[in-house]
Amino acid sequence: MYNKNTIGAASDTLECWARYERSFHGPDTGNPFREIMFHAEFRHHNRVVKTDGFYDGGGIYKLRFMPDAIGSWSYVTFSNCKELDAQHGQLQVTAPIGNNHGPVSVKDKYRFIYRDGTPYLPFGTTLYHWFHHGDEAQEQTTLTVLAASPFNKVRMCILPTGEMNPSMLAFAGSREFGVDIQRFNPDFFAHMEQRLEDLQRLGIEADIILFHPYDQGVWGFEQLDIEVEAAYLKYVIARLSSFRNVWWSIANEFDFNIHKSMNDWDRLLQTVQRLDPYGHLRSIHNGTKMYDYERTATYDYSKPWVTHQSIQHWETSWTTSWLDTYGKPVVVDECCYEGNAIRRWGNISGEEMLRRIWESQVRGGYASHGEAYESEGGGTWISRGGRLVGDSPKRIQFLRELMEAGQADLWEAERERNCFWIYFGRSQPSYWELQLPEHRCFHIDLIDTWEMRIERLTHTYQGSCKVALPGKSYLALRITVV
Repeated sequence: MYNKNTIGAASDTLECWARYERSFHGPDTGNPFREIMFHAEFRHHNRVVKTDGFYDGGGIYKLRFMPDAIGSWSYVTFSNCKELDAQHGQLQVTAPIGNNHGPVSVKDKYRFIYRDGTPYLPFGTTLYHWFHHGDEAQEQTTLTVLAASPFNKVRMCILPTGEMNPSMLAFAGSREFGVDIQRFNPDFFAHMEQRLEDLQRLGIEADIILFHPYDQGVWGFEQLDIEVEAAYLKYVIARLSSFRNVWWSIANEFDFNIHKSMNDWDRLLQTVQRLDPYGHLRSIHNGTKMYDYERTATYDYSKPWVTHQSIQHWETSWTTSWLDTYGKPVVVDECCYEGNAIRRWGNISGEEMLRRIWESQVRGGYASHGEAYESEGGGTWISRGGRLVGDSPKRIQFLRELMEAGQADLWEAERERNCFWIYFGRSQPSYWELQLPEHRCFHIDLIDTWEMRIERLTHTYQGSCKVALPGKSYLALRITVV
């Protein structure tokens, strides 16, 4: 029997890795966001998982939970408010179905995998503020475009830039009347959660950017007090961590923020690690080394609270070095954008966008797409979503299909591999000499990565051999054991 203070009863039966939610009545006076402590302990056999509840406005408090094991779970709540304390409940968790593969984790140092064992190769794109502009039609267009695209990961911000005047903020208030950093805006998060649901339904991971350095003196979000930062992270994680498709990016271009030290970023990353009961992926994204050829991110990705490398760099052939340096997956979340923007980060061609993604992929990394073609209204895909107009997405789809069939061999010892890749990029050699294992025979496919054509060469190959090539750019060889 549920207590009379429990409302909006959710189903007591749900899939593994689905989101369980329960609502409760509680006080609505004072500042419930800061004054009311509310959490629950979920128990499965001898295992206990603690989750924070949150205030959703209007005297309603919510508890969310993502079960990760099949069977019976029970829970009890704890609070400094008697209406929210000692609430009990039970739920039955069944096997996942459909495209519910659970959250993404790291496997074997360099790879990603869903919790159910299904391999995951990130093919990302950037949509920084696509749900911030109060344009539902635009957001639905973006979702329709994503559904038909090769992208299974998007980067998206919670906080606005100084140039924006959004209709809603994560905190209470507005640009016109000021921001109350002691309170949050449940309506903003409810809207964001709908978009997370939409992405989850499409099989798309949401890489959520928690901080960024683009305040421009407007909001003050670049230099929040430690206490406010902690409250912000606690509220965001309580609301969003039960979505199985969430990743945490602590900051975009963190090193552009002059108000924070490396110790601050360590503290924030460790706070997220501590508060998130599900261990979602965590990283942080650099800015200053984008065009420094010999150096990359200024963050030390060997630190244990970082799960993978989130890198900004224009030359993705450095993927091999980054993998060797830190021994963690490499996601080049920005290698410049296809487009016609006036800044050099946003005006590379579709061919160059594709080349950079291929260069990372064949080395065992994952480079992301972005598009910055200026529209008549001044918006671009990376800032507002909408429609894609560039040349690279359909070629990225072709690459994704190839890699999902053959990339997993890239991290194996050469003697154990069944598939080898050679990518020529802008080079256009007339032939190529190979040193293949002597004891096995191989087929070779000549792949035109731009025209999206595959030609199986007539012979089989082994040991030292030479392959004739047509002498054009953007070709690759896929070499597979017979």
